Amino acid sequence: MKIETLSLTTPYLDLDPIFYHEVHPTPLTNPRLVSFNPQAARLLGLDPDKISPDIVTNILNGTHLLNGSRPYAMCYAGHQFGYYVPRLGDGRAINLGLLNGWNLQLKGSGQTLYSRQGDGRAVLRSSIREYLMSEAMHALGIPTSRALALIGSDEKVARESWEQGAIVLRLSPSWIRFGSFEYFFHSNKHAQLESLADFLITESFPHLAGVEDAYAKMYGEIVKRTAHMIAHWQSVGFNHGVMNTDNMSAIGITIDYGPYAFLDTFEAGYICNHTDHEGRYSFDNQPRIGHWNLAQLGRALSPLVSPEKTAHELEKYGDYFTAKLLELLKDKLGLDALPDDDSTLFRSLFTTMENGRVDMTPFFRTLSHYSGDRSALLALTLAPNGLNEWLDVYDACLQNNISSTQERHAKMVNCNPKYVLKNYILQEAIDLAQKDDFTLVNNLLNLAQNPYDEHPEFERYALTTPTHHTNLKLSCSS
Repeated sequence: MKIETLSLTTPYLDLDPIFYHEVHPTPLTNPRLVSFNPQAARLLGLDPDKISPDIVTNILNGTHLLNGSRPYAMCYAGHQFGYYVPRLGDGRAINLGLLNGWNLQLKGSGQTLYSRQGDGRAVLRSSIREYLMSEAMHALGIPTSRALALIGSDEKVARESWEQGAIVLRLSPSWIRFGSFEYFFHSNKHAQLESLADFLITESFPHLAGVEDAYAKMYGEIVKRTAHMIAHWQSVGFNHGVMNTDNMSAIGITIDYGPYAFLDTFEAGYICNHTDHEGRYSFDNQPRIGHWNLAQLGRALSPLVSPEKTAHELEKYGDYFTAKLLELLKDKLGLDALPDDDSTLFRSLFTTMENGRVDMTPFFRTLSHYSGDRSALLALTLAPNGLNEWLDVYDACLQNNISSTQERHAKMVNCNPKYVLKNYILQEAIDLAQKDDFTLVNNLLNLAQNPYDEHPEFERYALTTPTHHTNLKLSCSS
């Protein structure tokens, strides 16, 4: 199918007008295509080879409106750093419509009713980060929004300095957030709250339509999906950075990539967002914040679901999270079954990694080839005695494996990525892109989509992060 013949639908606009603001994108000056993602195109039923770069650029820039599209921004509220903000909404994102189960949204496309004092824009720097990371997370098996394409421009956008304006076209099965429900609860619009819940069930939980206690069961599924998503984050060392309730998806996928980071040297309390002065969204605090955010969602659903029922579902969060994380860690360590004292094995590993300033990703990848020779692993730590002690315990656990060493290696290589998009790697691509060289952006797209494969030309990106680039903090500005 050609992109020009697409026909979108806009079922969200069947809701009351209070849910949205119809608004057209504001085009950028002299737009140019930075990158196009064939994998995402296929999700929409498109043939990537039949797509004109000019058409893609014009769609992202808002000068080519697809059939059936009625562009709109969504209204929502949210808790930001623990404090409730009564109205937020899509201040720089405009939805185009629904296609093949995916909601198409332009980020950085101009002002909307919800922009407040913002300019409605995104910059090239942050747009590259979101574009690449959404694809990287998908390849790692982590629930996430996706991205179809990215454009840059000559538009100047004021942040810490003047930067290039950009737009990314991102995709999600739903853009409804925890904060969407909070808006209608806190403004005492309970009829609209119920309409939103019904819409979400139709859109994302159709198996619950007409089921007894459907709202309670919907909440229970959101609890489970969120717990599993955060367990995935922890297993690969991903720090989201801004887990406000308006950035939490109601279908349990990762959205709104801002000042995120993958851990370099393992640091449990790492804070990737330099505006997070109290460490609310630090790496090790993410599971607790997930629970807190879900509690706010449960409160927002209280006109539809009794507090007793939401409390009952929320009580399962810890078990969901722990079970999924242990399952993921078991596979990362190549164990056929969890050891009797699994918490000791895993906790002591992360303590050992932190004490030795071990880079998480190369450590697990090196461990994927471990057959008894410890030299390659010991070369990754500044505290070899502690790692030797942990490896003694690990060796004992491996004795209980039924699978062969070769089978264990094959399994581990397929769940321990060789490459993750660390911030210093992304910055290299950003620096070149700001000079209109998009080669590395597109090379990193391929790297992100194939993180378990060998890429000899990028072998240096699989090594321990250079010391001067380790565990940097980033800005929220985009």
